[in-house]
Amino acid sequence: MNGRGEGVSESDEPTRLWGGRFAGGPAEALARLSVSVQFDWRLAPYDLLASRAHARVLANAGLLDADELGRILAALDDLASACAAGEFRPTIEDEDVHTALERGLLERLGTLGGKLRAGRSRNDQVATDLRLYLRDHARGVAVALIELADALTEQAARNVDTPAPGMTHVQHAQPVSFGHWLLAHVQPLLRDLERLRDWDTRTAISPLGSGALAGSSLPLDPAAVAKELGFTAPAANSMDAVADRDFVAEFLFVTALIGVHLSRLGEEVVLWTSTEFGWVELDDAFATGSSIMPQKKNADIAELARGKSGRLVGGLVAVLTMLKGLPLTYDRDMQEDKEPAFDAVDTLELLLPALAGMISTMTVRVDRLAAAAPVGFSLATEVADWLVRKGVPFREAHEITGKLVALCSARECELEDVTDDDLKTISEHLDPSVREVLSVSSALAARTTPGSTGPGPVADQLATVQHKLDNWRQWAVEKVVPR
Repeated sequence: MNGRGEGVSESDEPTRLWGGRFAGGPAEALARLSVSVQFDWRLAPYDLLASRAHARVLANAGLLDADELGRILAALDDLASACAAGEFRPTIEDEDVHTALERGLLERLGTLGGKLRAGRSRNDQVATDLRLYLRDHARGVAVALIELADALTEQAARNVDTPAPGMTHVQHAQPVSFGHWLLAHVQPLLRDLERLRDWDTRTAISPLGSGALAGSSLPLDPAAVAKELGFTAPAANSMDAVADRDFVAEFLFVTALIGVHLSRLGEEVVLWTSTEFGWVELDDAFATGSSIMPQKKNADIAELARGKSGRLVGGLVAVLTMLKGLPLTYDRDMQEDKEPAFDAVDTLELLLPALAGMISTMTVRVDRLAAAAPVGFSLATEVADWLVRKGVPFREAHEITGKLVALCSARECELEDVTDDDLKTISEHLDPSVREVLSVSSALAARTTPGSTGPGPVADQLATVQHKLDNWRQWAVEKVVPR
């Protein structure tokens, strides 16, 4: 076993999975360019799982006897333990994770370790390993998404009756419940969870048994391998199985869209915590200060959410661009699929818990929100709707209300400040009873349609969201990759 260092260690005898027809080894420049073990080593546990399944299939095909199978499975278990403990690591001579693990198997079994390579290629191995890895880690991303959705939902439940100035074009538009606003950020997260599950259904196909591209002349059983590894079926076409990276691109689309959703949430938190807004106060544990300005309290987590969305989108673009011109089947370009996928997982596993902590611990300034809710003539639409209920066509009601707003703007007063004579002067349809709709509480109470911002609909939304999150919680903790 190799235990020389935490990372890539040195080795005297390189192990290669190719080279029989070559008179010498690769040039240093080629070797440096080709090596991928520095990033694909994280696939080792999944490669070992697939190797166990493959060994059993070889035994069922009569290509390994019972003793050989037992020795190989025991060696794979020992190698897996050594990898997990950091006692076995890739070396500077290992080209990729598959080369490193075969070296480890040969160290334990000698020539018997070479029998496991029969009937498979690195092409179907890596396609299988990456599917296993992403299916496993997609559930972890889902768990973290649910934690953020829980934090938003809990804040929403505390602020169902907190009025806020809903905005369009970053201008005050109509009063809304701040709980309603927070729930608006939960909805895209629910869609992200739905997309992850849909993606998982399409990704649950096993490439193992496809070989380099043409399948195998050996009597293998791809269906048995697929079942053992938690897939729903083997690949329908061996060429597509090794050439397909739709599952990577689609995963990166889902993570990029998650990044966009987190960025939009982050942008709002930056605004809400600014001096100009002052609607929200972040807990000290989830904010930072300035090295020169002692008064600063910065929403760094929210800003990093905005920033990291760029790398998530960039990973998607990189993989789509890499794939667009590739002929069938496997091309070495496809080595570039893994780093963006790994980075997307790492980024979200780092970012989502920080956002959940920031949201769950923030203090909502109810007084500031309530004071801001009616500012900027946000109750104007209530006047127009009041006119409509009196039989005025909305086109005319819109014009009348616009004149009322223009009068208030010229006088620098609010809608409720105009006199009865002013109302009569603007339109015969306006009378003092219009004042009954010129309050934020009445505006919110009037919103009773499903999905709207009234207290009743928001309470219904909360119940629905909590039910959906409970269902997603069950899905997210299911283990689809056997251990």
